[in-house]
Amino acid sequence: MLARAAHHRDSEVGQVKIHLYTKLWNEEEMLPFFFRHYDPLIDRYIIYDDGSTDNTLKLLAAHDRVEVRRFVRTHPTSLVLSCQALNDSMWKESRGQADWVIITSVDEHLYHPAGLKWYLRVARSRGITAVPALAFQMVADAFPSPDEYLVKTRRFGAPLDHYNKLSVFDPNAVSETHYAVGRHCAALEGRIRYPKRDQLLLFHYKFLGMDYLLRRYSLISSRLGATDKEHRWGYQYDLGREMLEVEFAELRRTAVDATGAQARKLIRKKWWRKKWRRKKWWRLA
Repeated sequence: MLARAAHHRDSEVGQVKIHLYTKLWNEEEMLPFFFRHYDPLIDRYIIYDDGSTDNTLKLLAAHDRVEVRRFVRTHPTSLVLSCQALNDSMWKESRGQADWVIITSVDEHLYHPAGLKWYLRVARSRGITAVPALAFQMVADAFPSPDEYLVKTRRFGAPLDHYNKLSVFDPNAVSETHYAVGRHCAALEGRIRYPKRDQLLLFHYKFLGMDYLLRRYSLISSRLGATDKEHRWGYQYDLGREMLEVEFAELRRTAVDATGAQARKLIRKKWWRKKWRRKKWWRLA
């Protein structure tokens, strides 16, 4: 139904310009999937690199829409706080230049069943300015083959409400984001209007086989600073294989086709809705 609606209404909504901002370090394995997913949608990528030593910079240099910048740790002892500060500021340069910005990570793929670009055209025409996404922790027993389009071939994941994020918004309507650590919630200022229904999904691709997960977690752990360790930000990156096997098993048990009817029937906790804001459950994340 949504696909048919997209076909009939495409001429009724205008074009949109979209900028994407992200930070990364040594992401040569995930970058091809990332670009395959976002290239049909993004007019400009602004990517902050934290000193990659693999082929990441070569892959970025080969892309004609990518602008690479050096990620500066504004909090020398905290990767997390430095990322938080950048999340709240980097997108502001797109004011007057883009209709939407996407703030995301390389392993986060945003999905709408009718196509994300079409959905954002319609959202803009209806005055929507901020579009939070419902998250799924995707799970697979092995790392995907190089030519896969993940939202089509790796669709099974477990609902993960603490990862429901604001990744898409209008930089001309939002004055401040005030992201929490990890972007797990935001206290927006400005002319904020959310969709009446939450249809945007966020597929988090990290549990792609135990070998990849252990390797990636070890790398990320090595980037954390003393303040991060003190506050246990990113504690999951230091979990051992045995505990991660348990988490893998639980994800497999609770996973659904995130693009299917069963996923749409799930009751989700949404920090941007008044019902959940009053409970303040997300502040514990």
